[in-house]
Amino acid sequence: MDLKILIVDDEPHVRLLMEQTLEELEDEGVELLFADNGEAALNIIKNERPQLVFLDVMMPKMNGFDVCNTVKNQLNISDVYIIMLTAKGQEFDRQKSIEVGADMYTTKPFDPDEITEKAREVLAL
Repeated sequence: MDLKILIVDDEPHVRLLMEQTLEELEDEGVELLFADNGEAALNIIKNERPQLVFLDVMMPKMNGFDVCNTVKNQLNISDVYIIMLTAKGQEFDRQKSIEVGADMYTTKPFDPDEITEKAREVLAL
């Protein structure tokens, strides 16, 4: 099975930081995919079926909550693990993440070791 991680963030520096954080997994056969807005993320999820998605909340075209809700509740794609990644740490955002079906919620700045460890756990590496 092809292992894929989708990194979705409209900030280029955050995508780069996530890529640098997870690039060691490429040596283990994991493909890293990228999107800079919610619409692109949704298309990649539908077509590429990544097992893990790191999804920013505040993005152009479609926000992370809407992407997650569409994937989990409208398309019923249950075999994708979605981690909401946001600079907002408010309880409202955490609750909203749960409501739309996110598997996990983490705030920026993130701990690269925790991100890698979680990716390994989700992908069973």
